[in-house]
Amino acid sequence: MLTTSEWSALELSLRVGVCAVAASLPMAIPLAYLLARGGAGGRWPVQAVRWAIQLGVDLPLVLPPVVTGYLLLVCLAPGGPVGSVLDRWFGVRLVFTWWAAAIASAVVSFPLLVRTIRLAFQSVDPRLEIAARGLGAGPVDSFFSVTLPLARRGILAGAILAFARCLGEFGATIMVLGSSEGRRTIPLAIYSLSHRPGGMERSWRLVLLSVGLACAALIASELLERRQSLRESA
Repeated sequence: MLTTSEWSALELSLRVGVCAVAASLPMAIPLAYLLARGGAGGRWPVQAVRWAIQLGVDLPLVLPPVVTGYLLLVCLAPGGPVGSVLDRWFGVRLVFTWWAAAIASAVVSFPLLVRTIRLAFQSVDPRLEIAARGLGAGPVDSFFSVTLPLARRGILAGAILAFARCLGEFGATIMVLGSSEGRRTIPLAIYSLSHRPGGMERSWRLVLLSVGLACAALIASELLERRQSLRESA
């Protein structure tokens, strides 16, 4: 059985992960499709733009999470470029709220989400899109009626992997959320417990819970990718 604080950490982690993935998908899907299809075989200016977009998407993947969290803290703070606008116009302060943790998790997991969805789109035969266009479907119609349904398992696999990445996020989250009692995700709760007397023994439940959630996400993603591969080979 989990304690009250451990249940709170689990609930906050799940809320942050779900919101981060839900907010990322509307941006990740068109961006992944653009990277999968756009600019292929184009001239060098198109290729340069595509490369710049790819670099911007992948940057949080290689940056230290603490650096990502620091940059987000500067942007979202009441005196920052984004935080000042939100504070002045809407009276909203994001720093040290769970919304800031969701934003940090979304930024860190976004490259993984885009990469997985891009591979799913690349597995869809472009000739099917051309055939749909030849039958009178427009670009948007062919995307929603042909490409998106065929890539749905890959998109779902990417969402699951991104969700698991959000559950494990620590470095960026601690910068914008802090580690006060009542607003700790599972990684933050483990970190806090490990620095208390006897905390290493008390943190085992959260460690096992984190490992179990990560394994479940990986298994689900692998099964979806295998089904996608079987459909392509059929």
